[in-house]
Amino acid sequence: MMDLRSLVGLPAVLLLFGVVAVFAQTAAPRIVCETKNGTNCEECLKIVTCLWCQKTELCITYPVKTILPPHALCPLNDARWGRCWVNFQSLIIAMAVVGGVIIIAFLVCLFCCCKCEHIGSTRFDAKMERRTNKMKGKQEERKAEMKMRHEEIRTKYGLSGSNPYSKFS
Repeated sequence: MMDLRSLVGLPAVLLLFGVVAVFAQTAAPRIVCETKNGTNCEECLKIVTCLWCQKTELCITYPVKTILPPHALCPLNDARWGRCWVNFQSLIIAMAVVGGVIIIAFLVCLFCCCKCEHIGSTRFDAKMERRTNKMKGKQEERKAEMKMRHEEIRTKYGLSGSNPYSKFS
């Protein structure tokens, strides 16, 4: 069974391994991507960390520190990453459109769900009110029938008067 002292060091060890892995990944591919400079786009993009610049025909390590490659390194229209037939500029536009559509669809669904939930509770309230009114109506009918039966019994035994106990006094 693990004790508390062994659990305290676990996050530090994991953080250390993570930092080492990041430095190992960022140092090694730089050499690999630059070795593909004399080749074509397909050869360069076989390595995931590489970026092909169509204008200069250079294979460059993707600059992960800046999310988009700087214009001085390669213009967005000429940058290729992942596939040679997709330039970075159209990729960004397509991703923005898809992201916008997803956000709008989410907001519409959220609005519809909230509105439908409110309508559903209104319908439920109306249904419960109808049931309550129906039950009250039935109860009133039973009450009226019971009064009628009592009146019939009183008249049958001669108790119908202002006070039903007046005959006994």
